[in-house]
Amino acid sequence: MGIKTFRDLLIWKKGMQLVKSIYKLTRSFPKSENYNLSSQMKRAAISIPSNIAEGFGRNTKKDFQRFLYIALGSIFELQTQIIISYEQNYINQQQYDSINELSREVERMLCSFMDFNQNIIDQKK
Repeated sequence: MGIKTFRDLLIWKKGMQLVKSIYKLTRSFPKSENYNLSSQMKRAAISIPSNIAEGFGRNTKKDFQRFLYIALGSIFELQTQIIISYEQNYINQQQYDSINELSREVERMLCSFMDFNQNIIDQKK
């Protein structure tokens, strides 16, 4: 069957799962964070599957790789914000462990996917 659209990519699906988890997690944040940390976390999380999808739609694997790097940067941004949320006591240890592990899983999957994509690019040179 193969991969026909970005929706077929496991990394995109896992990124979407992360977005849903971040939205659920930030519902309990203080109202004063609605336009600050909560909003920033949602934007960073949304950026991950969005850049994967946009990169998939580009004409070259090199363009795709560039968008994958942007998605990776968004993961690192989000992981920093997760730490801040924990240190500000907006989330407890269990919430931190769960969301941190999901973000690390997406990070590992994305890095592996990027390595695979880079190997294809290198083979064409």
